Amino acid sequence: MRSCPWLDRDAAAPAANLPAFLIAVSVAAAICAVFHLEVATVHSRFGTIPNSLPAPNLPPFSLEKIQPGLPDAIAIALLGAIESLLSAVVADGMTGRRHRSNCELSAQGFGNIVSVLFGGIRVTGTVARTATNVRAGARGPVSGIFHCGYLLIFLMIGAPLVGYIPLAALGAVLAVVAWNMAEKEEFWSLLRSSRGDAVVLLSTFLLTIFVDLVTGIAVGLVLGALLFLHRMAEAVEVDGGQSALDDMADNADPRPRYDAEQATNRDVMVYRISGAFFFGATARVLTVLERVGAAPRLLVLDFEDVPLIDITAARSLVAFVNKLKRSGTGVIFAAARPSVRRTLNRAGLKPPLVRYSATAEEVAAKST
Repeated sequence: MRSCPWLDRDAAAPAANLPAFLIAVSVAAAICAVFHLEVATVHSRFGTIPNSLPAPNLPPFSLEKIQPGLPDAIAIALLGAIESLLSAVVADGMTGRRHRSNCELSAQGFGNIVSVLFGGIRVTGTVARTATNVRAGARGPVSGIFHCGYLLIFLMIGAPLVGYIPLAALGAVLAVVAWNMAEKEEFWSLLRSSRGDAVVLLSTFLLTIFVDLVTGIAVGLVLGALLFLHRMAEAVEVDGGQSALDDMADNADPRPRYDAEQATNRDVMVYRISGAFFFGATARVLTVLERVGAAPRLLVLDFEDVPLIDITAARSLVAFVNKLKRSGTGVIFAAARPSVRRTLNRAGLKPPLVRYSATAEEVAAKST
């Protein structure tokens, strides 16, 4: 039976830390209560918090109510899905794990349906709460279960005490979390990568701060799509030198066919990636790559059929390569085009972290 890493005492895990955020909020609330400070608290701003759950009740439905609310419901569902998947991606970057998008969205939809029965409103996974949970030491899904349990306990028993929490203390906690979750190195790396990536990043970043998250994401998606189309147009290559009289079969391919048995052995494992490798394909590619079982001595990534790669996909490979390095596996990029190699280098994938080779066959020949 396989044990859960967050329950296995022998598993490698960081030392337990005191809940600094909880201590800070509790101390701030105690000081304000003892010295009767005139500050805005949860009670003064939002009133008394109830300490019981409402009885389940199915809201009334009618065609007259559904028709005007359907467009807004679709927009809210789409934005909720985007926000939840965004928080999941942030959590992946902080924990080094990989989320399951279908499971995330299905659970969120089911939870929102049940929440309506108790008078609840639509909720999503949020970056702030997820990052706070990870920074507090969470390492698995059990932390989310305990989080819900603690909220229920606070609701049933400590609701009057929650009203004493000053809003300034909550704001300070969120400010610290926002600073800690901001990947500064990733930010500067994207700014230095290319002008197009810098424009997309700054537009999304500034619009999120000065307007709202929805506008920032929408503009970022549009600019990212335009940038991708521009790069796809520039990636078109025309090979010359063959006479029109030299007829070839439609299915002829001058390159040797990929033979998995010859390309993979116990010491060397070869993966060939085909097509444009951009942010939309990152999750799928990494899911396949992370299925590597016993760590090989050498992992070869054949980029011969990759016309372009964006900085987001390249940065995702950096985390994957670092994970392999810790297990003693070397990584070689084979047949990468000059433009692709420049993007990989700007992301940090350069010697001695990785090596480059002209072809995957050359690596296989040297390793035999």
